[in-house]
Parts: sequence; structure tokens; C-alpha cells
Amino acid sequence: MIWGSFADFINMNGYGPYVWGSFGVTFALFVMEFIILRREKTNVMLFEDKS
Repeated sequence: MIWGSFADFINMNGYGPYVWGSFGVTFALFVMEFIILRREKTNVMLFEDKS
């Protein structure tokens, strides 16, 4: 697709909120997964030190 301006690219013929919203949710889930896995790794390492 060819867009006339950057605003047209962001709008994506009216589908922009769905497209960019799904990118945002996916990015947020990736960040949350990274944080959760990092906490779990810390918990496992602390548990192994106590054993």
C-alpha cells in the first residue's frame, strides 16, 4: 500500500487503532513475560542458595 502521508500510514484507512492496539498489547505482554521470567529466575537462584 502507498500512503500519502505519515498520518495516513498511522490511520491505515481506518484500521489503525486495531493494528497499533494489537502491536501495543503484544509488546506489553512481551515486557510482562520478561519481567515475570526474571523474577522467577531470581526466586530459583535464591532457593538454590538456601539448599
